Amino acid sequence: MARKQTDRFLIAIVAGALALVVSAFLLARSLPEPVYQSEGTPEGVAHNYLLALRQRDFGRAYGYLSPQLPGHPDSAEAFAELVLDYPWEFGIDEREGGQLQVIETDVGEERASVRVRETRFQSSGLFDSSQSTHTFGMTLQREEGDWRIHNAGSYWSHCLTEKSACERFGLKD
Repeated sequence: MARKQTDRFLIAIVAGALALVVSAFLLARSLPEPVYQSEGTPEGVAHNYLLALRQRDFGRAYGYLSPQLPGHPDSAEAFAELVLDYPWEFGIDEREGGQLQVIETDVGEERASVRVRETRFQSSGLFDSSQSTHTFGMTLQREEGDWRIHNAGSYWSHCLTEKSACERFGLKD
């Protein structure tokens, strides 16, 4: 008799765990796909740059960079090469599964600061998962009426701000 109750209890635990996994999967699939925002605001440009990197649309991401950067690549192809050679700097490696959200913007006449929160989820087993949060800043400047990125604390390479660091990527003279 005790064996039958133990078997039922075990079956109930397994069924509950399976239901939890299935509902988590369905919830994840039902989340809306990220979309590009208006390019008329600093937060929109920051969001679009990060989304373009995530979607590996390096040509679009390149368009949000300031042409005044000391290490501005000569072309979108040169930028793509830079990103693919340093994927960890641009977040297209193991960090791809995280969530990025613009959380604060400080806008002046010609300059803006945008703070972005990156949340990453890790799981090392059925019942073991964790979450980490990292916040970083982005600096934008208005150039010919458009907002362009001048620096970022993440999803950025020192090659863009120091021309001599990465000469081989066809960086602007």
